[in-house]
Amino acid sequence: MTLSLPDEIRTSRLTLRAPRASDAAHLFAAYTQDLDVARFMTWRPQTQLAETEGFIAYCMKAWAENRSRAYLLVLHDNDDVPIGMLDARLQQRTIDIGYVLQRKSWGEGLMPEAIDAFTQLALSLPEYFRIQATCDVENTASARTLEKSGFLLEGRLERHTVVPNLSEEPRACFMYARCK
Repeated sequence: MTLSLPDEIRTSRLTLRAPRASDAAHLFAAYTQDLDVARFMTWRPQTQLAETEGFIAYCMKAWAENRSRAYLLVLHDNDDVPIGMLDARLQQRTIDIGYVLQRKSWGEGLMPEAIDAFTQLALSLPEYFRIQATCDVENTASARTLEKSGFLLEGRLERHTVVPNLSEEPRACFMYARCK
């Protein structure tokens, strides 16, 4: 797949950029071991830096192979310290996004800013018609983030996603999308 998504996206406060090996230690300190951050994620809190290093290596490989773009979110004044991630998993005509933000940055409107900027850019490209995301039905903060980013609730998907910090059984999720 030819990929026309940029390597970097800038918003008023953030830069969304490619992951670097040196980011793992920052992500581990910022949120990958935080149970509150991981609560609704599809992964358990990481207990070893090596786990985060492996994930960043996976993201870098997927980026190089044009399978996905795991954009790290950094504030303009500190490009070396990521505070979150917006993962764009590429499909034909559709991009499925997931996102995470360190707890101390919650409530500042940073994630809606990042999602909106990414979505506007992606939908301006001829090959993409739909950006979509799911969130657990109990994750009201994530649902609100998507709504603030212009996404519309399309429905409820029963037994859709395993959220290991809540249950080993698949849980219901809401499907949100923004289309052109």
